[in-house]
Amino acid sequence: MEILVDTGLHGGRHMVVRHSSEATGCEMEFALFVPAGKGPFPCLYYLSGLTCTWENAATKAGAQAYAAQAGLMLVFPDTSPRGDDVADDADFSLGKGAGYYMTATSEPWAPHYAMDTYVTDELPRLVAELAPVDHNRTGITGHSMGGHGALTLAMKNPGQYRSVSAFAPIASLRQVPWGQAALNAYRGDDPESHALYDAAALMESHGWAGPMLVDQGADDPFLDEHLKPHLLAEAAERAGIDLTLRLQPGYDHSYWFVSSFIKDHIDWHMARLR
Repeated sequence: MEILVDTGLHGGRHMVVRHSSEATGCEMEFALFVPAGKGPFPCLYYLSGLTCTWENAATKAGAQAYAAQAGLMLVFPDTSPRGDDVADDADFSLGKGAGYYMTATSEPWAPHYAMDTYVTDELPRLVAELAPVDHNRTGITGHSMGGHGALTLAMKNPGQYRSVSAFAPIASLRQVPWGQAALNAYRGDDPESHALYDAAALMESHGWAGPMLVDQGADDPFLDEHLKPHLLAEAAERAGIDLTLRLQPGYDHSYWFVSSFIKDHIDWHMARLR
């Protein structure tokens, strides 16, 4: 691992790390916030959305100030593999910046696109080498495509995450244009596997033992076509999942929205990670 940045932030340390990834077969970067103290610390993973890198949330969400007060580590992964050899697409909803936290099985994506394995397996091991993390007290959250990732990874990896929340998540990849394009490109004609990357479907097939928190901007321009939060609400009711879905009037899809409610989410996770 190469430490690109290591600087003080809110009494703790902000680091940016580059490493050669086994899961994605290319160089990856992620950001890490470690609060003051000796640890071991509870940890929250934040998964970003389409077109983003680790930098968007680490610089715009304002999460570190609240995490410092709570004694919470934060991990900000990238959203996709990177590099000259990594397949890409002119459409922003596919390729670099659009990993969807899934494993691709179709060409040309299969050699590098394995963001679910990267986040759930490889990245926790790297984080443990850098800071005293308590893997028994880990939560996961994310925004948009990353909200989809947080919900699906939590449900598919029972016991790994004690808490889960999301900001404006894609509720059902199989039922929205962004998701349909990604599933067909990355996974091919395999409807059974498509359901394993669909948050609403996973609520009914895998479930979640605790509560979930989802915030959604009521003025989000992607609300009706690409996000469809009502599908989460309906699936949670059928599955008996305790979902708190808050439609926030006046808010859009931007980091103005995320930064307005990030403290609520950190408080909510800490209530379950202490």
